[in-house]
Amino acid sequence: MTHPTEHSLVQGGRSAALATACVRGGVAAGLGLGALAVLVTAAWISSPYPDGGPGGALHVASGLWLLAHGVDLVRTDTLSGLPAPLGIAPMLLAALPVWLVHRAARDTLDPGDDGDRPRPSPSGTVAAVAGGYLLVAAVVVVYSESGPLPADLITAGLWLPAVVLGAAGAGVWTALGRPLPGQRQAAAALRATGLGLVTLCGGGAVLAAVSLAWHAGEAQAAFTGLAGEWSGRAAVLLLVLALLPNAAVWGAAYGLGPGFTLGTGVLATPLGLAGDPAVPSFPLLAALPAEGRGTWVHWAAAAVPLAATLVQGWRVGRTAKGWPARDAALTALASAWACGAAVAVLAAAAGGPLGSGRLSAFGPVWWQAGAATVLWGACLGVPVALTVRAWGRRALRPKPLPLPLSVPAPASVPVPASVSASASASSGTGIGDPFDLETQPDAPPDAAPGGPAPQATGTDPGTPAAAAPTPPAPKPVPAPALDLDYDDPGYEPYDYLPAAWESSPPPDPKV
Repeated sequence: MTHPTEHSLVQGGRSAALATACVRGGVAAGLGLGALAVLVTAAWISSPYPDGGPGGALHVASGLWLLAHGVDLVRTDTLSGLPAPLGIAPMLLAALPVWLVHRAARDTLDPGDDGDRPRPSPSGTVAAVAGGYLLVAAVVVVYSESGPLPADLITAGLWLPAVVLGAAGAGVWTALGRPLPGQRQAAAALRATGLGLVTLCGGGAVLAAVSLAWHAGEAQAAFTGLAGEWSGRAAVLLLVLALLPNAAVWGAAYGLGPGFTLGTGVLATPLGLAGDPAVPSFPLLAALPAEGRGTWVHWAAAAVPLAATLVQGWRVGRTAKGWPARDAALTALASAWACGAAVAVLAAAAGGPLGSGRLSAFGPVWWQAGAATVLWGACLGVPVALTVRAWGRRALRPKPLPLPLSVPAPASVPVPASVSASASASSGTGIGDPFDLETQPDAPPDAAPGGPAPQATGTDPGTPAAAAPTPPAPKPVPAPALDLDYDDPGYEPYDYLPAAWESSPPPDPKV
């Protein structure tokens, strides 16, 4: 009979943990697909003109699920009969699948309350969760081939694994406590990149909202013209909400300078709209700038990347107060490159083809938006970082100590004549300070301090006949209380003699 060793138990526990992580990934994919299927089925049921049956609704749900991962779809039911690509993914629709993958990877690596169960390695967690998710995604890709919106296999092989692996990696990073690189320059560059990216996208959202409010009439007309019944309007409204992050990225690209394309040969920048745009009627597209040369209102969009670059450079400069100038400049430049890479990815996800021909290029060009972000950060972010660093170093310089102030000598206090006379008399008679036991001469009991002053006699020629009045005797200070044990047989009261300032009893005449 063989007993399992500790090594085999550990290996078996890790294998079970990897299998559990793979199952978690598959469940995450099923939950996202099921949520979209319920939503599409509800819209199909509520529509007054249902078409295609429940099978068509499920095909539409699978197509939307793949589109949320960045996979291009191909529309086969076009008026011309030619297949047309559909590649603009609603970025808000991608939030649910990405969050599900993120949570699956985080919960796999985080032990929670059960800290004794085996856990896979971080790389094994990413591979297992992503593998389980991609197995379900492969089945969905095959299923979509038989519907009206089949998936493009090239983008399915590129974007789908990249999105899943990125979300799983973010979940593992969260479970590990969101660690940053050990080098201080890299950590500072990443923090500044995140802050600048949030500022840039937030400013782009503000630009899109202001333009949409400016063209509210055209947007309302496009909204009511797309659908007349309430179910169709609800579907259009949900699509508008799902495309709001795309509009924010478009606004950021517009403020950066390169702008975005509205078809082949049509470019919208702050300098103006060149070409003849061929855009469909949609509420969000009503916010596009008018044709012609741009005005100062359009040029004001440059305030968005300006604010983002200033915030990014300020963050780097504040962190690099104690660093050399070379390290601060390199950190700001690295932050600009990282922000440019992130903007390029967002621009690629926010745009894509809407059809064939003139609508094959729609949205911001990813490499132009990324290059413009790097240029803003290098030309403006680096000087701002160096300026903030130089200003912050002023506070680190030691301040000079204040010079010591000259203290005036204390003024002499006049002594009364009576006190000086008594002092001279006491010095002449040889009687010192009554509190000074070392200078106090042996005196008879009747000359103890506090008693009557001795009378002058004629035998002492140095003593005047009438002595000056003596100053009042000081008040006796009570002696500290002594903890005496009178019951102790070794106690002797004569061991405690009176102090010099205590009055002694008069001598007994019979002695």
